[in-house]
Amino acid sequence: MVESTSDLSATLRMIGEENLDVRAVTLGVNINGCANENPEKMAAAVYDRVCSKAEKVVEIANAVGARYGVEIVNKRLAVSPASILLEGHGHDAAVALARALDRACDAVKIDLVGGFTALVQKGMTHGEEVLIRSLPEALASTKHVCASVNIGTTKAGINVDAVNMVAEQVVNVAKATSADRGFGAAKLVVFANQPEDNPFMAGALLGPGEPECVVNVGVSGPGVVKRALDRLFSRNGKCTLDQIAEEAKHTAYRVTRVGELIGHEVAARLNYPFGVVDLALAPTPRVGDSVGEIYQAMGIGRIGAPGTTAAVMMLNDAVKKGGSFASSAVGGLSGAFIPVMEDHALSQAVADGTLLLEKLEAMTAVCSVGLDMILLPGDTTPETVAGIILDEAAIGVVNRKTTAVRVIPVPGASNGEYVDFGGLFGAGTVTAPACPRGGEMFVRHGGHIPAPIHSLNN
Repeated sequence: MVESTSDLSATLRMIGEENLDVRAVTLGVNINGCANENPEKMAAAVYDRVCSKAEKVVEIANAVGARYGVEIVNKRLAVSPASILLEGHGHDAAVALARALDRACDAVKIDLVGGFTALVQKGMTHGEEVLIRSLPEALASTKHVCASVNIGTTKAGINVDAVNMVAEQVVNVAKATSADRGFGAAKLVVFANQPEDNPFMAGALLGPGEPECVVNVGVSGPGVVKRALDRLFSRNGKCTLDQIAEEAKHTAYRVTRVGELIGHEVAARLNYPFGVVDLALAPTPRVGDSVGEIYQAMGIGRIGAPGTTAAVMMLNDAVKKGGSFASSAVGGLSGAFIPVMEDHALSQAVADGTLLLEKLEAMTAVCSVGLDMILLPGDTTPETVAGIILDEAAIGVVNRKTTAVRVIPVPGASNGEYVDFGGLFGAGTVTAPACPRGGEMFVRHGGHIPAPIHSLNN
């Protein structure tokens, strides 16, 4: 596709003046061939395969970034679902597998690895149950390993037994990492309709239909969109919402083009196929790189006020339209993220009391992920976590979209307390549902919530 002069100049400005970065280059690696009856041999095979396939990722990503003057912030791995290797194994094998992945990341200087995953939307195998029950020790004893569990899809409905099990593990993971304020739970996400090509953590994995190895790229840019809207408002202080959406769409187009360029070159140098570019407006805790600031620029003076959900929908749609026009390989979770702790404006809104958990849930119905990086009181029960997961999964399943829950019950913390994880994971204020008790009997029924009628679309 040939760029116009104005598009080229705008792209160069994003790189040179607005600090556009490629948020993640994620190499997918299939580890299914490492299955072995001997758990030590299995872990060793996984370590060797990951190291051999990923040994040049960091070097090549840095070289490509330097060539184009674009920082590639994170270099990551996503493996095929680890639960597949755990059939016939027990708890110790699961922990050993997680630690092997962690050592491999250290060896090849990779930031994070996803794919310590169980796909249990319709039922649960032995290996999947072993993985889920191993999560407290696996996540507490590793630095780089991220875990995910898919508990529902539009086609299958919601596995409530799995929801109850994983909710208990969310609480247990937080307790197992209490010395770090429950940080382990920040590496665990529970999905409905989990995508198989997502390069962002903690939910990255290499899905069953993917190649042996594949390069996926995650490009963010909330600061770029914010500054584009600021320029629009300086030119036209009376611009309409459709004009705002159009500006966001054009900016998303240019950001996606940068990501695709970088991704194709990294893949070519690694001699692996290129998969997708995921244009997700994923914020960082620093000022100027916030999705919440975009909503404020659009006219939402207090995030959480009436109109906030409409603003989220409009931005999410504009990003998807711009990205889809820029590339035929847009995938993952492309759209707008609202990870509270990782976005200083959203975090401040929670602290100010304008953005409540229930309003966040409404916003997730029209954004690209779900209830993400939210601090809960330390006495939050597994039943409350299960209810939160079920509510969010219901939104995803009935609307044919991805939703997710990444919550951190902070041991010993109470509502209103400030917690800082530092770095990319950010900081925030502990919050709680307006009515945290009362749904226990419902979630304890267990069983399965059937798929909605519109799942029958063959």
